[in-house]
Amino acid sequence: MDLTQLAVDAGQFINRAVQYTGETLGQADKTQLDSRLEELLIRAEATKTCTEQIITQTEVLLQPNPGARLEDRLYEHLEWSFPPRPRAIEVLGDLMSQAGMEMKPNTPYGSALLRCGEAQKQLGKAERKFAQSTNIHFLTPLRSFTEGEYRVIQDERRMLQNKRLDLDIAKTRLRKAHEAKEEDRCLNANPVEDDYMAHVSFMFSFLRVRWLKVGV
Repeated sequence: MDLTQLAVDAGQFINRAVQYTGETLGQADKTQLDSRLEELLIRAEATKTCTEQIITQTEVLLQPNPGARLEDRLYEHLEWSFPPRPRAIEVLGDLMSQAGMEMKPNTPYGSALLRCGEAQKQLGKAERKFAQSTNIHFLTPLRSFTEGEYRVIQDERRMLQNKRLDLDIAKTRLRKAHEAKEEDRCLNANPVEDDYMAHVSFMFSFLRVRWLKVGV
């Protein structure tokens, strides 16, 4: 481990935290970003929120069971293959077909059950095909934005924020350097009077100059 780089990173983090805190409390100047960029960042955040809501509601529509929906997402994230889960309408179709066979296909009730069961299974296949097509052609592009492109935007935004903090830190140090130089010049230019209050005032001014120089 590079201890020198670790110390540099820690110091940089502390400086940024101090600068950000000062900006939040109104005690430090803040460089404003371009208004068009700010608008784009706000739009990206709103797009991400709306997209996540659409994805969630579409998943609810395709799979109303929250437990099954969570299990499917877990398998996807782990990249495990899992057997296709029969849909409720397909299960109903199988039950109807079994009941039709028990009731005998040559009876009116058995024949009706077989026909209804077959229709239910066909509907189940169509529903499964629709779910697969929706996942591939609709949900996947949306997830590509929320899980990929938006994260890139956030990384770039974080990097820009750090650069902006570093710039304001440099501006603050430059301002303190100018103030220290000016106050030091005034301090050395004015002789100290021979009384207690003058010495106390000189000491406070001297300490302020030293403090300004330390912050540079």
